[in-house]
Amino acid sequence: MIRRSLSIAAVMMSAVFAMTACGQETSQAVTQEEKQSETEVQTEQGQDNETASDASDESKYEDAVQITLSDEAITVNGKEAVTEASDTGAVYISHDIIYYEDKDQYESGNPYGEGTDDDKHSAEEAAAHTVVNITQPGTYHITGKLSVGQIFVNVGEEEEDKVTLILDGVDITCTVAPAVMFYEVYECDTDASEENASYEVDTTNAGAKVVIADGSVNNISGSYVARIYKDNDEEKKLHKYDGAFYSKMSMEITGEEQGDGILNIIAANEGLDTEMHLTINGGNININSMNDGINVNEDGISVCTINGGNLNVQSIDGEEGDGIDSNGWLVINGGNVYASSNPKSQDAGIDSDMGIYINGGTVIACGNMYDNIEEASSANTMVLQFTDSAKGKLVIKDESDAEVLSFDCIADYSNVVISSDALSEGTYHVYKDEKQLSYTGTMMGKGGRPAMAEGERTERPEGEVPQNFDSERPQMADGENAFDKGMPETRGEKNSDFVIQKGVNLFGGVTE
Repeated sequence: MIRRSLSIAAVMMSAVFAMTACGQETSQAVTQEEKQSETEVQTEQGQDNETASDASDESKYEDAVQITLSDEAITVNGKEAVTEASDTGAVYISHDIIYYEDKDQYESGNPYGEGTDDDKHSAEEAAAHTVVNITQPGTYHITGKLSVGQIFVNVGEEEEDKVTLILDGVDITCTVAPAVMFYEVYECDTDASEENASYEVDTTNAGAKVVIADGSVNNISGSYVARIYKDNDEEKKLHKYDGAFYSKMSMEITGEEQGDGILNIIAANEGLDTEMHLTINGGNININSMNDGINVNEDGISVCTINGGNLNVQSIDGEEGDGIDSNGWLVINGGNVYASSNPKSQDAGIDSDMGIYINGGTVIACGNMYDNIEEASSANTMVLQFTDSAKGKLVIKDESDAEVLSFDCIADYSNVVISSDALSEGTYHVYKDEKQLSYTGTMMGKGGRPAMAEGERTERPEGEVPQNFDSERPQMADGENAFDKGMPETRGEKNSDFVIQKGVNLFGGVTE
């Protein structure tokens, strides 16, 4: 079950992505008379234009299948949805959701899965969910609220088996599984393998596509399915779906022309997951998760590409979790990305097994670990590694003391990654809660861990121990050290001048 509630307002981008650039602040003061006059005008215009607006929306999506969600009755193109699959109908509703049952073994005696008591659900809880099954390729415009249910897409694996979901004021809660699930659609990466894998992928032909409609607010509150075995003695996976919004195949997410649509995801485990590639081209996406906020999980193959939009990813409420985690590559070409990992664990704001490329946009990633940012990245990046766990607002100023960037990580951190067009080559000063910071080691334009002064090491505050952290650090070959890819340029002396050169700039031993 989802054992918590969260105000959607608390995860909105404007509330927690408190980043400003010099000269962009404007006055928000409005007199009471102005408010009253504006309200009167808006009311009159709204009454006059309501019918025209509805007609415009209908015309805009007239080629799409119209699905209207409701706890009373779900309609498809204005008619009540059928309850049985058919060759002619694209949508039907059922109550046969995939979930982790309340048992330890099959009737055959074979083990059921790897779930704990917290992962189990009763048959009654599962059956209470209304599943909206989409069985044919096409575009589906979805509106309305489903208090206990799921969107389940299962159309096939051929190239024509592609589905686009237009989310336009959707509110779905699922307590036993992902609230939105692409179970089977076309996989555009037909040559996927470790031998052919690359950080550059093209998902324009993806079978799973999501559009966040302009002017809409969409709330997805979902759970997960722990690993279930096939009914044999080999303990092979049958089902395992960790994210509240989940696709087994490559998925693309985008906004519309205005780009002001919002997708809020609240997750009992992970937030937005794919088993192959994920490309985000636009929209405003806010994720609050108990584990990884975003995860693409095919080892050595998956690529998470961010080309645009505004992402606010908070993985702070559980016991562990990266903000954005790729088992392959993470590539950020544009947009605004704010990501915080769990403060209790040794996780990162942005994490990737194969490499991180930052080529544009604005990135603020707060966590307790630093994952390599590739030297081939084209954007300038500042990496701060603190000597102790920190919390508070960070402000970056140029040599003339003019503010360039400011932001407030929502949870404790010891590593912060900052990348922005505002960080041109030059000297900067960094402040935390108005106190100037200094550092003791640097590494310019190289990957690896930041340098530290002799005898210095990163410590957590006394008595603070990471929870549920049993993974080991990577082992190095004999004679190899963390700086084999580039020896640190400075070491040992405190310095408050943060000099940014082209590429990745790492500053170690950061303290007040």
